[in-house]
Amino acid sequence: MTLITVENLGVRYGANNVLRHVDMRIEPGEIVTIVGPNGSGKTSLLRAIIGATKPSAGKVSLRPGLKIGYVPQKLHIDPTLPISVERFMRLTDRVSRKQCEDALESAGVPHLLKRQMSQLSGGQFQRVLLARALINRPDVLLLDEATQGLDQPGSAAFYRQIEDVRRETGCAILMISHELHVVMSASDRVICLNGHVCCEGSPAVVASAPEYRALFGTGTGGALALYRHDHDHNHDHCENSQEAAE
Repeated sequence: MTLITVENLGVRYGANNVLRHVDMRIEPGEIVTIVGPNGSGKTSLLRAIIGATKPSAGKVSLRPGLKIGYVPQKLHIDPTLPISVERFMRLTDRVSRKQCEDALESAGVPHLLKRQMSQLSGGQFQRVLLARALINRPDVLLLDEATQGLDQPGSAAFYRQIEDVRRETGCAILMISHELHVVMSASDRVICLNGHVCCEGSPAVVASAPEYRALFGTGTGGALALYRHDHDHNHDHCENSQEAAE
């Protein structure tokens, strides 16, 4: 059963029409990535899906009982605030220590439970945010440029963790990313957005689409077409593909 259905969606801020006539679906277990230039409406689309932004047209339909995990683009915590990872994980929900430990394990950082949030590196901080989004075992995980500020190795490791999460939990993943080479190796489907859906499909199809190349350049598009996603690919394949692209 389809998890999320977006129909003829429009989002307007004052006189600025950010999104128009957007249609999309998210199916169980798939990894879908939204790409597009700055100001193309990517974050507005996610905010409309989680109910933080009210559409000016169209509608968003969620499967009844759908559980959503959300990793924001940024989250500021006062560095002088004494708060442990465990306490942060339990701020808004009644969850057990075991649930916290399991979520941190899924995010690849089980050793951080007692660490202070102010002591975390950028990559560790994002992994904790991922764990917080996973703690209630969501059906779909939304990530809004969750690797912003991380270096290339850190970003690649984070996206490999996302693939592990999908494989282990079966949850669908909808993410925004500006790291196009990673997107093409990690996604089942790509949606190119620029106020509307310019094109969508498999990574190879989108990378060769004229609309995509008009936004990101023919050289980049040609290189990205090499990243044909294989459901049976392993981490070594991903790493080798990234090395070949550098």
